[in-house]
Parts: sequence; C-alpha cells; structure tokens
Amino acid sequence: MNGPEIHVEVAPALHLFVPPARRAGATALGTDGVSTLGHVIESLGIPLTEVGALVVDGREVPTSHIPAAAERVSVRAVERPQQVPGAPLRFLLDVHLGTLARRLRLLGVDAAYESTDIGDPALAARSAAEQRVMLSRDRGLLRRRELWAGAYIYSTRPDDQLQDVLDRFAPVLRPWTRCTACNGLLKQATKEEVADQLKGGTQRSYDVFAQCTKCHRAYWKGAHHDQLEAIVERALKRPEGARGTARPAPTRPQ
Repeated sequence: MNGPEIHVEVAPALHLFVPPARRAGATALGTDGVSTLGHVIESLGIPLTEVGALVVDGREVPTSHIPAAAERVSVRAVERPQQVPGAPLRFLLDVHLGTLARRLRLLGVDAAYESTDIGDPALAARSAAEQRVMLSRDRGLLRRRELWAGAYIYSTRPDDQLQDVLDRFAPVLRPWTRCTACNGLLKQATKEEVADQLKGGTQRSYDVFAQCTKCHRAYWKGAHHDQLEAIVERALKRPEGARGTARPAPTRPQ
C-alpha cells in the first residue's frame, strides 16, 4: 500500500490472529488512505468480533475511522463480561461445536446448533434473524457483516470452550431446564407420559422424569448423571459476574 503509514499495537490476547512479526510492540503498517480502520484491522487477520476499543493517539475511535499518516493505533481485546445489545442473550453454534452446544443447554443457556454444514451465509442470516451471538472457530464466518454478533472460540477442548463462553458473556444459568438434544424447554413428566421411551430396567428403577416440550425426549437421572452434575457444579461455582443468576430446576436429564 502506498498511502499513509500508521503504527499498530495489538493486545496480547489477540496475538494468535496476527503474524509473529507484528506481536511485539507497535509495528509500522502501510494503508491505502481510503480504507477504514476496521478494514485495516481485519486485513491483519483479526475478526472485529474480538476487538474492543480502538484507540488512536490516545482517543477512542470507531471502526469507520480513516487512518491518517503517523497515527498510533492500539487494538484492544473485548472487555469481559461482554455486553451484547438486545435480550435475552442467545447463541448460535456452527457444526463443529456440538459438544459445547450440549453443555450450554445443560446449563439452561439458549444455544441453537446446526448439526450439518449449512454454509456461512445461512448461519449469518440466522444469527441476524434470531438475534443470536454466533460462536465459531471460522474466522471467515465471523467477518460476515450480516452477523448480529459473534465470538471466536479459542480452544478445541470442550471444557475450555465452555469456560471461555461463560467468562466472556456471563449468561444467566438455569441448569436442567433445556433439552440437550434440541434446545427446547423441559417440563416435569410422569412415568406414564414417557413410558414408551423407557426400557424395563429404567422403568423399574426411576420415578422422576422430565420431558422436552419441543421434541418430547424423556430425561431422568441415568448412568451419566454424575458427569453432567460435575459440569453443572463447576459452572455454578464460578464468580457471580461470570455466571449470571442461577436457578435450580426440579428435574435433571440423564
């Protein structure tokens, strides 16, 4: 680029998005004189979903700012917990984040999930139409302008992914209130209401059930309950600001 040269310093939390040469202190960057600062930041590989304040020569500017020669730009990470416009806070996860989706639902967080790859345009359109925060490791998807909001998932490990989302957004937790299969709400159910889904041993051993109001799947305290209980307990032990307000439910999924 032959336009104004600026000096850009990227926050350590965002270093994984930029080449190693641009991670230490402020580095010189040529611009074309017409592109916005947001476009310049994206050209470095940083999704704007991960950018908090943009500070130019000591003053905060919007992403629409046009850089001028010799400006010193500080690119900061999103503050946590992140405030997202609109309510309630809802999420949309892409095809690669199925385990994270189920764990969020276990905690009572509204987490829509696409189990097949419907493509970036369709995901972005759904995010906008339903006002959901798009969670993904796909940087290209997170750069789509039509997204309602988005967040990059930094880890490939489900435990770390869940911790990151809870820290970043502090969603209200209502464990055991959502279907982990379809995201529908659960209601208490009698054994008779779910009898067609129970095998002999389950029917003899359990008396407390829940059922999804959407897909009608039955839930009870089954063989994996202790593992699920541990996930819930870890989430509820987090600082109040990182977990919102918890509300227990009378029934728990298997």
